[in-house]
Amino acid sequence: MFDTICTLPLTSDLFAQAIHPSAPVVAVGLASGHVQTYRLPPLNGSTPTTASTPRNGCGTIETSWRTKRHKGSCRSLAFSSDGGHLFSTGTDGIVKAARTETGRVDAKIAVPLHNSLPDSPSLLHALSPQSLLLATDSSALHVYDLRTSSDTRSNLSVTGTPLVTHHPHDDYISSLTPLPATDASTSGFPKQWITTGGTTLAITDLRRGVLVKSEDQEEELLSSVFVSGLSTKSKSSKGEKVLVGSGNGVLTLWERGQWDDQDERIVVDTGKESLDVLATVTPGVGKAARGELVAVGMGDGRVKIVEIGRNKVVGECRHDEAEGVVGLGFEVEGRMVSGGGAVVKVWQEAVDKEDYEEEGKKASALGLKRGIGSENTDSDGEDEDSSEEEEKVRKRRKKRKQVRGKDRTGEQHVVAFNGLD
Repeated sequence: MFDTICTLPLTSDLFAQAIHPSAPVVAVGLASGHVQTYRLPPLNGSTPTTASTPRNGCGTIETSWRTKRHKGSCRSLAFSSDGGHLFSTGTDGIVKAARTETGRVDAKIAVPLHNSLPDSPSLLHALSPQSLLLATDSSALHVYDLRTSSDTRSNLSVTGTPLVTHHPHDDYISSLTPLPATDASTSGFPKQWITTGGTTLAITDLRRGVLVKSEDQEEELLSSVFVSGLSTKSKSSKGEKVLVGSGNGVLTLWERGQWDDQDERIVVDTGKESLDVLATVTPGVGKAARGELVAVGMGDGRVKIVEIGRNKVVGECRHDEAEGVVGLGFEVEGRMVSGGGAVVKVWQEAVDKEDYEEEGKKASALGLKRGIGSENTDSDGEDEDSSEEEEKVRKRRKKRKQVRGKDRTGEQHVVAFNGLD
């Protein structure tokens, strides 16, 4: 269903990945503390085609900027709702907001302590232009207020103290998915979100706090994603479900508004491999499908495509032979981006052999060059070895067959393209 069109080698293991909401930009956070952004070439019809941008989207991938952003590892990344800023956080206990275009830091906040001890961050999510969510290892979920600063150069200000802190789970929060605003919303931005942690699922409201917490599901819940536009079986159903990936290869479906118990179960992997990350497939990709498609990144490096409606696996590809999938998503032009180990891969929907050969001839005729990444010298700190916190992150990734990451040497990042060597 998908073919690899590019492989991006990284200088150390990937710990975080984020995809821009409105531009073909991908950000990665590494075990070494580095943060780097890539800009993918446009596809046919999105922008004018040039000599370095073939119609199949297989042109040069550019490194926009790269910097040593955190001491220790970078643990989470999130773009702001408008894509203007990239939030990052690491084992140094600091959240930084940087401009997406340049990487310049506009704001910093310190992660609150837990019982007077450092509390490592585990997850970031920009809920709206006004709200930033930060989860930590102690199961705390902090809500920060994002305000437009009077300083027009940064256009961003973050209060140093969270507005409120929730504890929806007894364990650390493994995933967070916003619930889209209802028709009654005046802002159009989400006010509620779903989280998974340990063996429970919870719904939290921006103003009212934790609304619902599920019963113990007796299986570890690792990932989640919201899917709409599904066929309805009853008048009470709106065709909206939350999908939750577990540590034993099962995908559970939860009807929105009916959080008492799961609605359906889909066995994605009979070998009970963990379902570590979920992403909805861009509409229009996988045209033969009868329902909505969801990509499932697994602990053994595979990515499976599940069709919701028929509730079956309809496709499979492999990100890596040994490393688990850490990041997975679809950028604005419909290409799938997977990350794990020390590699990021870009995929596009599989094409017929004749069409592929024709595109290859066009690309060869253009004399394309392989992309070389550039190093941003505006570093926030000196290079340091990975701390013990990295090992804690690895232990939490159930069933992943990973080894402790080591920095790779070399400043040039060579992009490999299929059919262009």
